[in-house]
This record gives sequence, structure tokens and C-alpha cells, in this order.
Amino acid sequence: MTKRPLRLSLFLAGVATLAASTAAMARVDVDVNLGVPVAPVVVAPAPVYVAPRPVYVAPPPPPPVVYRAAPPVYVAPPAVIVGWHGDRYWDGRRWYDRREYHAWHHHDDYYRR
Repeated sequence: MTKRPLRLSLFLAGVATLAASTAAMARVDVDVNLGVPVAPVVVAPAPVYVAPRPVYVAPPPPPPVVYRAAPPVYVAPPAVIVGWHGDRYWDGRRWYDRREYHAWHHHDDYYRR
């Protein structure tokens, strides 16, 4: 015997049972509710800080430029004294000791001419 017709008949019986049970459970429900409204819970939102708008002010103009000439500086010229300073001779350009002076300046020859 084949089991195929048996399985098919069991499947059809199950589908018929489900269809009959849903039709048997079909009914009309009428409900009357007398509810008391409950006040909703109101929670204040967290405070939010809103910074004021920044105020931009133009910077003041720079102070005017005042030119003041520097006062003149007067410096006395150094005292240049040509001649003997102790053991050295200053001719206005360089120092000579006695030996160098007599070697380079032949004053004796000038007067002998």
C-alpha cells in the first residue's frame, strides 16, 4: 500500500479542522468601557542656555603718527694735540716712540742745509 493517499487525506482533514474551528470562533464582541482619564505626566524639559548674539564693535582708529625730530647732538671734537706726550710723539696720525721719531723725522738735517 502506498502511503501517499494516506498523507494527503490526513493533510486535508487538518485543513478542514482548522477552517471549521475559525468559523466556530467567529463572534461579535461589544465592550463598554467607563474609563477615568488619568492626568498625563508632564516633565519640564531640561533648561537650555542660549548665548546672546555677539556684538561686534569696530576697533578705534590708531592714534595719529607724530614725527618729532631728534634733538641735535653736539659733540665737542676731541682735542688733538700734536707733540710729545711723555715718552711718545703724536703727529696727528700715529704715535712714535723717541727712537722711531728720530729715525723717521730728520729735523737735524733740515737745519743743517
